[in-house]
Amino acid sequence: MDSLSYKDAGVDIDAQDEALARSKEAIRASFTPGVLGDVGAFGGLFDMAKMGFGEGAILVSSADGVGTKLDVAKRAGIHDTVGRDLVNHCINDILVQGARPLFFMDYVGTGKLDPVVVSDLIRGCAEACRESGLALLGGETAEMPGLYAEGDFDLVGFIVGAVQRERLLDGSKVAAGQTLLALPSAGLHTNGYSLARKVCFERLGLALDAKPEELGGKTITEALLAPHLSYLGAMWPLLDEGLVTGMAHITGGGLPGNVNRMLTDTDAIIDRSTWEVPGLFRLLVEGGGIEREESFRAFNMGVGLVIAVAPEDAERAAELLRASGQAPWTIGRLVAGTGDVRFEG
Repeated sequence: MDSLSYKDAGVDIDAQDEALARSKEAIRASFTPGVLGDVGAFGGLFDMAKMGFGEGAILVSSADGVGTKLDVAKRAGIHDTVGRDLVNHCINDILVQGARPLFFMDYVGTGKLDPVVVSDLIRGCAEACRESGLALLGGETAEMPGLYAEGDFDLVGFIVGAVQRERLLDGSKVAAGQTLLALPSAGLHTNGYSLARKVCFERLGLALDAKPEELGGKTITEALLAPHLSYLGAMWPLLDEGLVTGMAHITGGGLPGNVNRMLTDTDAIIDRSTWEVPGLFRLLVEGGGIEREESFRAFNMGVGLVIAVAPEDAERAAELLRASGQAPWTIGRLVAGTGDVRFEG
């Protein structure tokens, strides 16, 4: 009887080692003063005190995936940008509670491990971590033949941050009479891709290199793979000055499904006439015959973040955001209510 190896069963340990070796320098480049140890330990170690957090700090964590945006990345053969998407999405999810990210961990699952693809995925994560000042502390790469189809993979991330208790944004500071500011998205970010893919590739039959008029010279690939923005750098000066009472990261569920998450005894009035919906969303809505209300639930419609501030702080908040390169606008207001999001305009 011929002897069998793990590789004969579809798991290539050498390929895993190669993927890690290709990624090590990018991972190490993301290390911050809080990291203890090196790449390859069983568990990642992190010293919060070395990052300036002492007694009274609250840990904030989140986990997410890139969703079916991965399918576009696979079609285009571009794999590093989805790593950035994942990190930036997770950063924003804890930022809206006032937390500063400390470290990130990734998970890559695949049927047959391609060292180049996997190292690109991890490198994208590592570079996004480095740019936002958090460490890629560890992760897992799993080769599971029979569970994933040939060429298929998944990418998931886990983030941990911290906030001093008195600076936590938990909805208690949000009140009627406050102003809502918005920051633009860079496109779909990481939500709505199942519908977007159906419209672009099935309903409209567009190729990856197609340049519909609505995209202003960009290809479908460029528009759909535009990286999810991190709002950490733009928002931190506002958080430092205590200007923010609440925030909503506009992800799955759009404006109505995310702004409501920061509300308790208030309603948000969103004025849709305050911004021009970007061309990509117009292409998707018109090309797919998507009803207006559905479009605002499925897509972010050009809004990446919504911020609640006291009316007397709105101009200072906008000034700081403009100084960071952002283009904020007043998107609405808060009134007494029960936690609903209502549209006008």
